[in-house]
Amino acid sequence: MQSPYSRFLPSSEDWIRLCVIMPEMNPNLWAPWRSEYIRSLGAEADGEDCFLCGYAVDEARDSQNRVICRSTEVMAVMNRYPYTNGHLMLAPVRHVGTLDELSDRELGAVTILIRDSIKMLAIAVSAQGYNVGLNLGRCAGAGLPGHVHWHVVPRWNGDTNFMTTVGSARVIAESLDEVYSRLRTAAAELGLV
Repeated sequence: MQSPYSRFLPSSEDWIRLCVIMPEMNPNLWAPWRSEYIRSLGAEADGEDCFLCGYAVDEARDSQNRVICRSTEVMAVMNRYPYTNGHLMLAPVRHVGTLDELSDRELGAVTILIRDSIKMLAIAVSAQGYNVGLNLGRCAGAGLPGHVHWHVVPRWNGDTNFMTTVGSARVIAESLDEVYSRLRTAAAELGLV
C-alpha cells in the first residue's frame, strides 16, 4: 500500500539528483576501519614516527605490515585502505617528502618497482589496466606528505560500477590477506623476494 504522503516524496531519479546536488542527502556508509587511518593523520602531523619508516626498518614484520617486496632503496606495500583489490604503495626506504630529495638511484629504483609491481598485479589479480601516481603535499591529497610514495591501483573493465557512481562507495571483493598472499607468490615468481 502506498503512503498518503508519497506524492510529497521525490521520485528515485529526483532523489539521485538531490544526492548529487546536496551531498548531505547521501545515506551513510559506515566504514569503522577507516578511523585508524584518520587518527594516524594527526599522529604524523604531530611528529610521531612515519608508518613507512617503521616498515622500512622492521623486515621481520613484513607479513603483518603487508610489505610485498623491498630493496635497499625502495619497497612495495599493500595499501591498508585500498581503492581496489591489490592497491599498492611504493616508497623509498629513506624518509623524504619531495622528489627533489630523492637520489637518482632511488628515483630509478622506484621506476623499476612501478614496472615490476604492474607485472605482479597482472599475475596476482589479473588487472587489465593501472592508475599510477603520487600526491605531493597534503593539499594535493597526500595522506602522508612527509614520505613521498607512489600509488599503483589495478583496474578492470567495468570496475566503475553503480556503487561508485551512485553510492559514492567502493566494493573491495577480497580480503587484504588473500591478495597479499597472491602478490607475494607473484613477487617470488618474478624474483623480487
